[in-house]
Amino acid sequence: MAAKTRKRRAIREAGWGRTLVAGAIGLVYFAPVLWIVLTAFKTRQDALATPPKLFFQPTLENFVRVFYRVTTDGEQLSTGMGLYFFNSMFVAGAGVLLATVIGTLAAYGFSRYPLRGNDTYLFVILTTRMLPPIVVIVPIFLMFRVTGLSGGYVGIILLYAMFNLAFSVWMMKSFFDELSPDVEDAARLDGASDLTVFFKICLPQLKAGLAATVVFALILTWNEFLFALLLTGNDTRTVPVAMARAMGGQLGVDWGLLAAIITLFLIPIFIFTYILQNHLLRGVTFGTVKK
Repeated sequence: MAAKTRKRRAIREAGWGRTLVAGAIGLVYFAPVLWIVLTAFKTRQDALATPPKLFFQPTLENFVRVFYRVTTDGEQLSTGMGLYFFNSMFVAGAGVLLATVIGTLAAYGFSRYPLRGNDTYLFVILTTRMLPPIVVIVPIFLMFRVTGLSGGYVGIILLYAMFNLAFSVWMMKSFFDELSPDVEDAARLDGASDLTVFFKICLPQLKAGLAATVVFALILTWNEFLFALLLTGNDTRTVPVAMARAMGGQLGVDWGLLAAIITLFLIPIFIFTYILQNHLLRGVTFGTVKK
């Protein structure tokens, strides 16, 4: 009975009118993504039809052409898109993992062992994210050419890690600041070392914060275009760069092919975010309610 009462109250609090309005607004936001997905299943004629078609005969032809193309001799060749998808996942994953590990350790130090002028150091770290990438691309390009990192995996992974580091430090420091130091002090009185406190006391409480940091950093890295365009080679090219090259052609933009690439490109980040959505929501709202 009490459960039914709580359920009725929850429905009354939301209200069908507000729910419908929220659903309509959500549909408006999702409409561009939905249109891209629908276009991926259209033929070239249906994709360019005027007025646009909502009902059509779906086809998987565009998804096949993402990975294979047919020459004028009828020979089927690989487009290399499979390698580009692997490159995107490997480069983004390694860069975010490296930035999260270093950023979490640095954030713990800034939170628990503050230096003199602690806020100044944090501000200096933040300034690395204040400049648009195109401003710093020339010195970075020269550094890559001098050190021989251009065109390889190591250089682009280190670059992505560096650019995500400021974000990771600031995000994780805010989560560490919300933890009560009393539990850590009690563990130290029981003989726990700093590493034990960090790994067994602090980190288990920060799963939501880690999830939020990783998801946001991964989205930023996954969609990055400029550095990937100028600093990767043919074998280390990522999907955004390959996507831009797929847009060109004498017959104009092949919207069906482009929509198919975008649809496939959305799937990994969509699945990853969906798996971590509970931790992500907790991480975003962490510390917003004072106990």
